[in-house]
Amino acid sequence: MSKIVNLSLTNYKYSNFLLEFTVKRRFLAYVTIDTQSDSESKTYPSTQKQKNLGKILVAELIEMGVNDAHMDEYGYVYATIQANTTKKNVPVICFCSHMDTSPDCSGADVKPIVHENYQGEDIILPDDTTQVIKMNEHPDLKNQFGNTIITASGTTLLGADNKAGIAEIMDACYQLMNHPEIKHGKIRILFTPDEEIGRGVDKVDMQKLGASVGYTIDGESAGNLENETFSADGARLKIKGISAHPGFAKGKMLSAIKIAAEIIDALPYELSPEGTIGMQGFIHPVGIGGQVEEAHIDFIIRDFDDDFLAQHAQILRQIANDVLAQYPGAGYELDVYPQYRNMKKVLEQYPEIVEYGLEAIKRAGMEPKLCSIRGGTDGSRLSFMGLPCPNIFAGEHAFHGKQEWVSEQDMQKAVETILHLCMIWEEKSN
Repeated sequence: MSKIVNLSLTNYKYSNFLLEFTVKRRFLAYVTIDTQSDSESKTYPSTQKQKNLGKILVAELIEMGVNDAHMDEYGYVYATIQANTTKKNVPVICFCSHMDTSPDCSGADVKPIVHENYQGEDIILPDDTTQVIKMNEHPDLKNQFGNTIITASGTTLLGADNKAGIAEIMDACYQLMNHPEIKHGKIRILFTPDEEIGRGVDKVDMQKLGASVGYTIDGESAGNLENETFSADGARLKIKGISAHPGFAKGKMLSAIKIAAEIIDALPYELSPEGTIGMQGFIHPVGIGGQVEEAHIDFIIRDFDDDFLAQHAQILRQIANDVLAQYPGAGYELDVYPQYRNMKKVLEQYPEIVEYGLEAIKRAGMEPKLCSIRGGTDGSRLSFMGLPCPNIFAGEHAFHGKQEWVSEQDMQKAVETILHLCMIWEEKSN
């Protein structure tokens, strides 16, 4: 699909030109590649199949003329689009998306389905007709009348999280390489593995990346820019019980499994994901295992405020104390460890990064909306690694599940936003 894009918005000086969008075609190809990550794996990347997509991205970038595109041993794809401006002080911008899909739902044998000219009807997914995408459950569908909706077939996730972002960055690269009239500084591209399991930037070579400003393309509704994430800790609670033969266990056995169940049952609803919304944090058990003698529970702890985050960990410890007090002879260990922190603390030091992002969204013809995200992105950690990095919409919806969807038009708007960002940074530089 071709589209005339007006770059003469908001006192902008560039002429109209024709964008030959490639984002839909790229997205439909990328989602068929299984890149599911594995939190139990100890390798980098956690699954070698993520490299299958990385190899394709490198080949496509090289075909565009991005000659330094490559993938390293850990599965990271790096590439550079050289500056075409005469200005010497334009900051180096990095655009980043992740290649892996969530372990929460199968990413194998994805069959994308294109639903053209959406008119508000229920979308019944053919391979499992119990999977129905309804407007009252997916409110952003109200903004999609006449658009092209892409879903999976009902037995897998779609992979729009975050292959929509990858397709959008790749299309933006294509536009930049084919439209020298778009003036920009040096652009760095980074595609990461294992974001869904919290390891997305563990092996990033920041010196090689060499950027001073970053934007992840991994958000939801068109027009959204997220400058705030949860702060996040993980925790493992190990419970030590006493084992005895079940036929002779009276007064002797202390089952670590049952103690674990009591601890989970004692967690307050108002500090659970299902009992919180907006800026409220939570304590969430995500895994449990063990035997009578020893069991463990894995938790994630989240809040936008670091002080509240610490309080949540203390609540978990107090619950363990209270439950274990009923079982003399049993014991526990609680290990709380940091995962990522609210990127707003960093971004507040560089307000122009968010301001330019909002301006780019406006120039692409949308009403920009500044949001907080009840989660995290690679940008959360990159911001604390020296690359301030808010998150821009990719158009992905209902991620991590079989009803995931994205619209072609929202993906095109993300491409336009990326292009405007490149131009704004060039324009604002002396």
